[in-house]
Amino acid sequence: MPKELHVGDIVKMKKKHPCGSDEWEILRVGMDIRIKCLKCGRMVLMPRPKFEKSIKKILKTVENPQGQ
Repeated sequence: MPKELHVGDIVKMKKKHPCGSDEWEILRVGMDIRIKCLKCGRMVLMPRPKFEKSIKKILKTVENPQGQ
């Protein structure tokens, strides 16, 4: 079952980014997920199945994403 992901959510990943951070903000949701590192600002686009396996936990979720 796919996880409920929304633009603006903050997630903790299993592996650290080379800058040392493991917290990312979700910028785009679909078949691919675009995320931005909260420490250095680097953006990464990854396939949804790989992204869902890489999540450790969702730290902050958006309650009402874009009026839905």
